[in-house]
Amino acid sequence: MASAKRTRSRPAEPRRLRGQVWVEVGGKPALNEAGADLLEQIEICGSLSEAARRLRFSYRRAWMLLDAMNTRWPSPVVRTATGGHHGGGATLTDLGRHVLKTYRDLQLQLELLLDSAGDPFLPIQ
Repeated sequence: MASAKRTRSRPAEPRRLRGQVWVEVGGKPALNEAGADLLEQIEICGSLSEAARRLRFSYRRAWMLLDAMNTRWPSPVVRTATGGHHGGGATLTDLGRHVLKTYRDLQLQLELLLDSAGDPFLPIQ
């Protein structure tokens, strides 16, 4: 007698809505998640190259990301000093700190909004 295969239904895993925030200026990204991470690391360690290492970004990627942010905002978000005998450095400007804080606040607000939406994909009964 052949046994019938039983199909086991998986327990329903909770679904959560997620979203991403980015800021565009002139249709080009001025700040995204990677940029915010880079700004945070620069604020912590004071060095673009160290921030890139910590994030596992190439130095070129970090530099290009920073250059794009500095160019697209009305004034630079980070000031850099060229390396040398005493080393260089990078520091967030007041605008950079404001932009980073506002971006992280918006991310939290979006997450709270999406969490409060519940599961819109539940079957209609």
